Amino acid sequence: MSHSIFCVVLFLTIFCVGISLASSIKEQKRDKIKWLPGQPKIVGFEQYSGYVTVNEESGRALFYWLTEAPLSHGPNSKPLVLWLNGGPGCSSIAYGASEEIGPFRIRPDGKSLYLNPYAWNNLANILFLESPAGVGFSYCNKTTDMQNFGDQKTAEDAYIFLVNWFERFPQYKHREFYMAGESYAGHYVLQLAQIVNQRNKGVSNPVINFQGFMVGNGVIDDYHDYIGTFEYWWTHGLISDSTYKKLNIGCDFGSIQHPSVQCLQALTVAITEQGNIDGYSINTPPCNNTASLRSGLHDRYPWMYRAYDPCAERYSDVYFNRPEVQKALHANVTGISYAWKACSGTVWDYWTDSPLSMLPIYQELINADLRIWVYSGDTDAVIPLTATRYSIGALKLPTIMNWYPWYDNGKVCGWSQVYKGLTLVTVRGAGHEVPLHRPREAFILFRSFLENKNMPSS
Repeated sequence: MSHSIFCVVLFLTIFCVGISLASSIKEQKRDKIKWLPGQPKIVGFEQYSGYVTVNEESGRALFYWLTEAPLSHGPNSKPLVLWLNGGPGCSSIAYGASEEIGPFRIRPDGKSLYLNPYAWNNLANILFLESPAGVGFSYCNKTTDMQNFGDQKTAEDAYIFLVNWFERFPQYKHREFYMAGESYAGHYVLQLAQIVNQRNKGVSNPVINFQGFMVGNGVIDDYHDYIGTFEYWWTHGLISDSTYKKLNIGCDFGSIQHPSVQCLQALTVAITEQGNIDGYSINTPPCNNTASLRSGLHDRYPWMYRAYDPCAERYSDVYFNRPEVQKALHANVTGISYAWKACSGTVWDYWTDSPLSMLPIYQELINADLRIWVYSGDTDAVIPLTATRYSIGALKLPTIMNWYPWYDNGKVCGWSQVYKGLTLVTVRGAGHEVPLHRPREAFILFRSFLENKNMPSS
């Protein structure tokens, strides 16, 4: 190549990079949140929110909310963590951001916010994503698209979102990147992690510098979920001996995608015997006279429809439907015809693709030498600790550190076991949403994960 041609190529490269950078700065400025209605006067960190298009033809766009680490903590040196909630059809803004790990909690009036002292953005830059399209503020202009959703399509859209999002926020390219989530995000996180890992192969310095993930009270393997859930109900005194026997006889664990009539009848009796409790947190009182769409896939997990204390959902429903809040978040820019909801019944009603087991993907990602942590609140009766332990046991991983208690200020906060390629942590007294019920313990858990250190054993 002659000197003149080289100079032209170099000039064009610099010119194109400059245009791209200018475009990113403009988009970031557009997405920057100046002020949220009702937020405290001083927050000390930057926030961004808006839409990333994942399919031009169908007009599918996913809504995100980035809460960076406080300026005093050096956000530029902190990793990026993507948080996903499950359902399918439930919002990461409603749960992860507003009830669990986000910097703000919503007061019962649905108008004002207060700071969460154990917000995870004190340790990392947290990116919340409402996924798939049709959940929360995420939308699709093609109605038929929303009638054909499932795991694979959700994972592909989430990957396209990440690729496009990193173009908008190039300062996060090559930064340490992790994923986290709970419940049906036990599918979302695994399948997205698989795609990222596979497409990073052979790339020396990948834009998405994926290091690992953690999943809490997640759906892992249907076979073990059934066995572990029924066992949990029985051992915790939630159902009778006779019902436990009927569940084990009537429910065919080898073919559980379509429960038999006998299985459904036994489940109906089991739910009656459990009474008016919050199955997602059996030691806390339920919020009565309301219904929640917290979980879906009724045919697969018939017990999931009941319980979860929906009181906090009420606060979210009020807050995120306020026009001034939507304007501040750069949300609902297309004038969605329906109200924002914590969970979308439409998404889960049309769910078409849900593999029976994530265990093969776990094995694939363990072989990829990623950091993998699984945690479980031990008062969740919907995706209980017993189900998680059976699933992890099925991987037959060698044990590096046997079961031991972990502590905070001399108090036992749970137990942990370190396997080759995977760490299991329980959180004592926590329900389905561990950071909601045990925020300090969840914060310690997250810190240990990021630092790649075992849970404190003394």
